[in-house]
Amino acid sequence: MINYIIRRLLISVPVLFGVTLINYFIIQMAPGSPADMYISPQLSAENIANLKDQMGLNDPVWLQYFKWLGQLFQGNLGYSLKTNEPVIQLIGERILPTLFLTGSALIIGLLIALPLGIISAIKRNTIVDYCSTGFSFLGFSIPTFFLGLVAIFIFALQLNLLPSGGMKTLGNSGGAWDIINHLILPACILSIGTASTVTRYVRSSMIEILGQDYMRTARAKGLKEFFVIGKHALRNGLIPILTLVGLSVGELLGGAAVTEQVFQWPGLGQLTIQSILSRDYPVIMGISILAAIVMLAANLITDILYSVVDPRIKYN
Repeated sequence: MINYIIRRLLISVPVLFGVTLINYFIIQMAPGSPADMYISPQLSAENIANLKDQMGLNDPVWLQYFKWLGQLFQGNLGYSLKTNEPVIQLIGERILPTLFLTGSALIIGLLIALPLGIISAIKRNTIVDYCSTGFSFLGFSIPTFFLGLVAIFIFALQLNLLPSGGMKTLGNSGGAWDIINHLILPACILSIGTASTVTRYVRSSMIEILGQDYMRTARAKGLKEFFVIGKHALRNGLIPILTLVGLSVGELLGGAAVTEQVFQWPGLGQLTIQSILSRDYPVIMGISILAAIVMLAANLITDILYSVVDPRIKYN
């Protein structure tokens, strides 16, 4: 197992290099430049040229990339072109709220999807199954921003049960309950996509498992249905579900950008949107490489969990 982990970490290095290379050149292909945010009618052509030179935008793209890569090897992601703050500091201030939001959304999504998928498989072709399938398709199809706006209108404006946005009440120190109260709406909305997708896979996996011979044998031994489903069926059906959960990390990170903007949650998603609008290339690159690291880590953890769930899986 240790050798396998080391090999995966070594493979991750060229993958990260490829991610930075592709992202950098895609960013450079976008129209405009960061200097456009500072241009005003009062600036002369000479002042604009000096501004671009100070920001390093007059260098060839390949030279800009290698300068950025050299800073990366020194543990420095550069400085924001908008605020002149270190990119590491900006990301560090925003990463915990995003992890809190996406982690909560993943847990809520699984708490919804696992029992719903299992019940849907057991009650196959009944009204319960049809309702579960309908929920899955609706949750997967409706855009996150629309669900967020509807949730704000109903629960914040009409019912006045939950706050409409932010991470804490203005003028409040931000105690645990205040933060949780602000977290409920964005976490639930963000979890719907994951819950919808995982529910369908849990249902499909459980239907296949429930038809196996060893399930009939377990029932013939007189085991209660709860233990048959929980101990035998669910555990054997977890492999494809784990794969999907690992892939859902990327979906949650992408969905967080929209959800955080709708609910004004001060995380990396909101910072990403702001950096794109202001063409803050160093911040965009920093967030991109962090997202790549998270995805690679999620895939590695998923592979390790395979061997925990199914001892027959060995890594040489």
